[in-house]
Amino acid sequence: MGAVVRDARAALPTADVLVIDDGSTDDTAYVARAAGAAVLRLGRNRGMCAAVQQGYRFAVAAGYEVAVQVDGDGQHRAVDAAALVAAIQRGAADVVVGSRFLRPGTAGHRSTAARRCGNRLLSRSLGAITGQRVTDATSGLKATGVRGMRVFAAEYPRDEVESEALLVAWRNGLTVLELPVVMRPRRAGRSTITPVRSAYYGWRAALGLVGLAAGRGAALQRGAA
Repeated sequence: MGAVVRDARAALPTADVLVIDDGSTDDTAYVARAAGAAVLRLGRNRGMCAAVQQGYRFAVAAGYEVAVQVDGDGQHRAVDAAALVAAIQRGAADVVVGSRFLRPGTAGHRSTAARRCGNRLLSRSLGAITGQRVTDATSGLKATGVRGMRVFAAEYPRDEVESEALLVAWRNGLTVLELPVVMRPRRAGRSTITPVRSAYYGWRAALGLVGLAAGRGAALQRGAA
């Protein structure tokens, strides 16, 4: 966690860094603060999606114009977030996702075959729903503008299906853009996306089409901004 915070502070020197401590029993809060981050500590473990939503609620309440979400496993380079933030600032989209698969051969570290298969299943399910190509449904790096932050603060996926945040965005008429990023080997922790869970999440995404059919949706965008 300390390395992730230091990476973020070096790549985005004018940004405030906030770590959501989801009721951990280790030294997460101490390590994050020692590295220079503010810490929002939840009273109990509420799960990844609830923790992420608390981050968006904090950003909205504090009046931030852009929020960058970075997983704590160290796989994403904070330097890649600068391009995502720039796209938000010039109005290219409401949500900008860092895709590890948008440009084959340039993504850096390759995840396991099972992980890639699961991501592909989720991405294709979401693509079928939105009518656009989605290449990285499980990306842990995204930037969100004010409009998107307000939506996510009010509505966010449950049951740890964080990839369904794209469905929430689509349903609420937000535009989503993918930009290429480079992935590094995981520094800590392990993925929660197993082949079995990927199949379940893909099924959940497909069922989401029923609920979205009556809603208003904006097309997802992809490519360079």
